Amino acid sequence: MNNQKRLFLACIFSIVATSFGFIVRALLLNTLGEQFNLDESQKGALQGVGLFPFALSIIFISLFVDKIGYGRAMTFAWIGHVVSAIITITAHSYTMLYVGTFLFALANGAVEGVTNPVVATLYPKSKTHHLNILHAGWPGGLVLGGLLVIAMTGLNGPNDWRLKIGLFLIPTLVYGVLMLGVKFPINERVAAGVSYLDMLKEFGFAGCFIVSFFAAMALGEILGIAHIDLSMTAKLIIAIVPTVIFAVMVKSFGRPMFVFLLLVMVLLATTELGTDSWVAGLMTPVLKNLGSNAGNWVLIYTSLVMLIMRFCAGPIVHRISPLGLLCVCAAVASVGLFWLSKAGPVPGMIFLAATMYGLGKSFFWPTTLGVVSEQFPRGGALTINAMGGMGMIAVGVLGGPLLGTIQDNYLDKHLQEQNPALHEKVAGAQQSKFGFTFKPLDNVKVAALPQNEKDEVEKVRVDNNQATLSKQAVLPAIMCLCYLALLMYFKTKGGYKQVHIEGGGKEANEMPQPATPSF
Repeated sequence: MNNQKRLFLACIFSIVATSFGFIVRALLLNTLGEQFNLDESQKGALQGVGLFPFALSIIFISLFVDKIGYGRAMTFAWIGHVVSAIITITAHSYTMLYVGTFLFALANGAVEGVTNPVVATLYPKSKTHHLNILHAGWPGGLVLGGLLVIAMTGLNGPNDWRLKIGLFLIPTLVYGVLMLGVKFPINERVAAGVSYLDMLKEFGFAGCFIVSFFAAMALGEILGIAHIDLSMTAKLIIAIVPTVIFAVMVKSFGRPMFVFLLLVMVLLATTELGTDSWVAGLMTPVLKNLGSNAGNWVLIYTSLVMLIMRFCAGPIVHRISPLGLLCVCAAVASVGLFWLSKAGPVPGMIFLAATMYGLGKSFFWPTTLGVVSEQFPRGGALTINAMGGMGMIAVGVLGGPLLGTIQDNYLDKHLQEQNPALHEKVAGAQQSKFGFTFKPLDNVKVAALPQNEKDEVEKVRVDNNQATLSKQAVLPAIMCLCYLALLMYFKTKGGYKQVHIEGGGKEANEMPQPATPSF
């Protein structure tokens, strides 16, 4: 096996390791809660610390990875994965679980920060195609990890969770062995002589402000767990200070299209990651005959769909361009979500609609990274990884909480309309978030209800979750319009062209790809 193929395979397995660890920890959250007597805030903190450091380390590593070297960064990731597993497997307290998860997230960020620019450099003429194959490792890990967790249930009594945590050491060992002795490529930005300052100019102070603001929101979420309220003014100050410093240093707004895609990434991440739990909940009745693991089988099924589709990106991109693929996928995902909202309780319709939604979102993430890599090669590791980091932060601090707020808001209204007396029994304290004012259900009050009233609340809850999917369908619809606007822009320039940089940093374009979908 030559160096290129071995390195590419090692990158894929490193992504598999991140998703192995992610799915195992997600499926074991309630088990860990019972084993360590965790309250909901502590469980929420474990979920958060698995995402925010991941996102921030992607961006941070991107600033220095070309200086410290890809090999050293991957060594840090490998050591982080191994140490994380050891700490978590031997954990006897919440603090050890938290530290183990924190190290795991940092290692994941290092993996993502290295593999994206490495693969884009290894395959300069087929970036989008090979980035889709690289990120097929994510759903691949979810499928394999989920299957193994189900198979190992009860294998070691109450301590079987320790064996399950160690599962991600399998792909970690594989990518560690594959990395031994491989030669990492020099990033095309560095090879072309584009300076570090020029890379920062591609990102610009506009990109710095957007990422810094969402990072400040992430900090607010973390402090909120400790009941420390970070005001919006404080968050803006935290974002503005580095932005001003960045503006003085680089004196560049940033590439307008890159800044635009950063904002679209908020919608994309919310559509791809934020709605998954709702869709899985709707599909669970379809697979109810599979027993207590029905919810896990839902996740495995949708991940398998994504895994297969990501291997098919190359021929599609060649025909309709990466932006054309994103445009079509956004339309398909929007129709799928709207169909889900109207499918009623019919299992077959829910299954088909969820499959359509899954097909639509399959290409979102890696194809966006491909577009960034193809259009902004002077941005090197920073622009491509900032896009991925932005998505992770956005869904954690805005997308997920916003969708949950929409769900609570409409559930409050629907239950009040259908059964005011029952609503009065179970309504909690009034809250105001994202412009909505509502009374979320108090689960303690619901648990105290007679069974017939519990069933009625649950029916309203399920119907509400399904109906509010139509509101979420607006997000990919807006994305579709954004991609159409970009396609029209490229059409005025003769079509979508991949940008290459030659010696001295001079940009050169390939022949244009189709600017509009062809059917």
